[in-house]
Amino acid sequence: MSGLNQSSSELGRPALQRLGLSRPGRALWIAAAVAGAAALLAGCGERPPVEPVQLGYRGTGMETVYNPRMVASLYEAQQLPSVTPAASPEGPRASEVYQNVKVLGNLSVGEFTRVMLAMTAWVAPPDQACSYCHGADMADESKYQYQTARKMLEMTLHTNAQWKSHVGSTGVTCYTCHAGRPVPQYAWYTAPPEQPNGLMATNAMQNRPELSVRLTSLPYDPFTPFLLDKQEIRMAGNTALPTGNRQSIKQTEWTYGLMMHFSNSLGVSCLYCHNSRAFANWEESPPQRTTAWHGIRMVRDLNVNYLLPLTDIQPKNQLGPTGDIAKINCSTCHRGVYKPLFGKGMLKDYPELSGAYPPAPPAPPADGAPVDGVPADAASGDAVPGSPQPGGEPPTTAQAKAPARLAQLPAN
Repeated sequence: MSGLNQSSSELGRPALQRLGLSRPGRALWIAAAVAGAAALLAGCGERPPVEPVQLGYRGTGMETVYNPRMVASLYEAQQLPSVTPAASPEGPRASEVYQNVKVLGNLSVGEFTRVMLAMTAWVAPPDQACSYCHGADMADESKYQYQTARKMLEMTLHTNAQWKSHVGSTGVTCYTCHAGRPVPQYAWYTAPPEQPNGLMATNAMQNRPELSVRLTSLPYDPFTPFLLDKQEIRMAGNTALPTGNRQSIKQTEWTYGLMMHFSNSLGVSCLYCHNSRAFANWEESPPQRTTAWHGIRMVRDLNVNYLLPLTDIQPKNQLGPTGDIAKINCSTCHRGVYKPLFGKGMLKDYPELSGAYPPAPPAPPADGAPVDGVPADAASGDAVPGSPQPGGEPPTTAQAKAPARLAQLPAN
């Protein structure tokens, strides 16, 4: 009994006393434990409280969790610049007055000048202004910035006129991507191959933590195969492997890497575009999945037809490790939010960039482009929508509006 009593008494003592620690030692141990817990929570990237937003029917688990403090900081970074006062469309055309005007020459001199002033505010360093692209002779196009800006104007007109299925009536301007910087904050280069140590012939471009895939072991360059090339974005095949189906575990990991990029770029979970009970089913997916399908093809079009042709005129310090030009992905425009600038459009203030005047050249048909609202490669099982969003207009569903509401929450 005495042994039991002694054991019970021992168990009743505080754990730190049973370890034989003195009072100062216990205090030091507690302080170290608190510091370790704080460091562990800091590694999570955010602290509570957080707010879940329901994206689908109750009980389906379709929700995205937002941190109001982080949303508030994103909201501050996504503010619109001041609007340059509108100019009269009357008077001579810009191409009749200025030399070497190959884009927007059909605008009036006033409209053309207005767009140039806006571009200066959106892109050029404040200490350089017009001289960032122009020399003493304003018609001289020897600067690479001059030629790049012309191509980017063509790209903007093309996007607003030919890719309404993704940008809708909101459209894009130079500010959408540049946000006051000469080079957009978010762009990508093709990752160079690495020769691993040991007996491995290749590391399959994975098992190296990179921000492009949120520090996971997934393949760290999901952009080259899917946003430059046209490899299938799939996780399961519809035929047996001997028939040429390459949708293996390795290919699935590449797809997961791209999905991680989508989620991070828009600040949403997988359920923003997918139904939790049927990820692969297009008919049960939210309309955002259709918008994303068009967006993938839009990014490919812009990278191949507008950015790659500029490679040879760029200085070496503007090229990547493999000698390629900086290219766009979802982060370039979205910058962490579900719609660029939280859906606040600038095109209504700058109709000169709408592609309506001068008319943009017709876009080449995208691979698997929809016909009568149904993508041509739907029968092959490719990641395509069964019921595209009509007209590509911005979503009007509650899940699309919820993040904007969260943006108004006070920071804690």
